[in-house]
Amino acid sequence: MIIGVVGKPSSGKSTFFNAATMQDVPMAAYPFTTIEANKAIGFVRVECADKDFGVQCNPRTGFCHNHIRFVPVELIDVAGLVPGAHEGKGRGNQFLSDLSRASVLIHVVDAAGATNEKGDAVPAGTHDPLKDIEFLEEEIDLWFLGIIEKNWAKFAKSMFESKTKMIEVMSQNLSGIGATPANIEYAMLHTSLTEKKLSEWSEEDQMRFAKTFRKKSKPIVVAANKMDIPQARDNIKRLKEKYPDMTIIPCSGIAELTLKRAAKEGAIDYVQGSKSFEAKKELSEKQKQGLDYIRKNVLEVYGGTGVQEVLETSVFDLLGYIAIFPGGTKKLSDQFGNVLPDCFLLPQKSTALDFAFALHTDFGKHFIKAINVKTRQLIGKEHELQNRDVIEIVHGAK
Repeated sequence: MIIGVVGKPSSGKSTFFNAATMQDVPMAAYPFTTIEANKAIGFVRVECADKDFGVQCNPRTGFCHNHIRFVPVELIDVAGLVPGAHEGKGRGNQFLSDLSRASVLIHVVDAAGATNEKGDAVPAGTHDPLKDIEFLEEEIDLWFLGIIEKNWAKFAKSMFESKTKMIEVMSQNLSGIGATPANIEYAMLHTSLTEKKLSEWSEEDQMRFAKTFRKKSKPIVVAANKMDIPQARDNIKRLKEKYPDMTIIPCSGIAELTLKRAAKEGAIDYVQGSKSFEAKKELSEKQKQGLDYIRKNVLEVYGGTGVQEVLETSVFDLLGYIAIFPGGTKKLSDQFGNVLPDCFLLPQKSTALDFAFALHTDFGKHFIKAINVKTRQLIGKEHELQNRDVIEIVHGAK
């Protein structure tokens, strides 16, 4: 699972990426500050299973704070997209292909309307952020359509023995943009194209299929950035009214980044996603002013910076992932004494066998049985796991 961070230049995309990952990629208020894609690790919160056993965990990756496990996820930040990106403008083809492996996209929008469509700074409120959503969705949809069109002759001329085989072939050829048989079938059903021969699809049919397929294979969360600027509040309301079916979350990347940096320096006590912070030492007047502004205009108004909410909405709501902990009925620790050291994020409806393969290929190949450690019940390989299950895999691998 990879989270792609996208948006036009100077929307605050790299600031959001830095805030989510504490990766110091260049930030500046001019287009194409980011040229090559940046990759880093962020974290999503899970209620840790250690509280169910009255123990304290020792994560090998991420960390745990007050029984809240911060589980690592991978993010990729690409350069800002400009109109015509699907045609290669502004190195658009390269930037879009960088997103090919992403499972979900975070679209960082300048909700204050302080940057135009090219990423140039303009007075706040003079650019309509609704246009940014329309532009980016159109660019990604046209990118998908272009890839589909390149493969279309292969699809349309082939004789398939069944619809299942047709969907299988399409998913194989479109796997580079996240195709699976499930989302290919979903797109066909929701565009009423299941009964229509591929050779009879019109250009309009292909476009409708491309849009529906993109929404299923790469859903988008809108991070309405710069929410503390007065003009942003009205714009965010307008965005939600215009796109009631879209997930739109107000956020402030610079506020989250400022709080994390202050915490790293030991100036404040702050855990990402928190609604407040506490000073740990005497602050300079400049620090006080900056942090007071964040407290009054971000935390007290919105109950947080929104950055953590964007990440968790992407992983748990749009992708529907669940958290599974490996453990044992005899002991919860590994050979080094680390208690519940790992937490895996898996798609919903993952089975015990899926989890065995996630742990190690040999565990899946030589699967014998699984045990729900909390209930101590035996479960079969097709048993669907639930969020926060602790599972022991019994296998015959050497």
